[in-house]
Amino acid sequence: MRVNHILSFFLAPCRRRIISEARNQSPSIFDHPRFPPLKRRMATATYPPPPPYYRLYKDYSENPSSAPEPPPPIEGTYVCFGGNYTTEDVLPSLEEQGVPQLYPKDSNVDYKKELRSLNRELQLHILELADVLVGRPSQYAKRIGDISSIFKNLHHLLNSLRPHQARATLIHIMELQIQQRKQAVEDIKRRREEAQRLLKDAFVTLDGQ
Repeated sequence: MRVNHILSFFLAPCRRRIISEARNQSPSIFDHPRFPPLKRRMATATYPPPPPYYRLYKDYSENPSSAPEPPPPIEGTYVCFGGNYTTEDVLPSLEEQGVPQLYPKDSNVDYKKELRSLNRELQLHILELADVLVGRPSQYAKRIGDISSIFKNLHHLLNSLRPHQARATLIHIMELQIQQRKQAVEDIKRRREEAQRLLKDAFVTLDGQ
């Protein structure tokens, strides 16, 4: 009990100060004097104002020609989110990227063979990296560089197959569309035969009456 009285004696001023500050504080953090008035208005606004160029399109429904023409398509290089891009869909070579090419430069590349070869080489280099990290940790940089080159060659080979993949995907989609249209035609024929049969039965019934 004596300890509690001593703690209450020393903590009473702090408690009174906290209660006083709580009573005197602003109802909102945005009303604090250190918060600029403009930021207070921006923070308390429900929705941001519309962009000013909306006025250029306010009469579009009545007069479409009153709106400005869209900008011309971008050609060449452009910047998007800090990165440089080009509208020309060309796969750069490994030499242009400063990466040594580990497979033949012949145009008739056996992709399956080269991918398997690079995959085996990658596994070997990973095992060698583990051995280097155990015995000679300071010599790991060369192994990391070799593994990076193998990965880049693998990705370059896979990206070279993208046009073939796109053509195969398009062929598959068109074959599915042809099959669906044939099924639709067969379904229409079946429905027509069923309708003709019903009409024939109806005529027979009417003639019998």
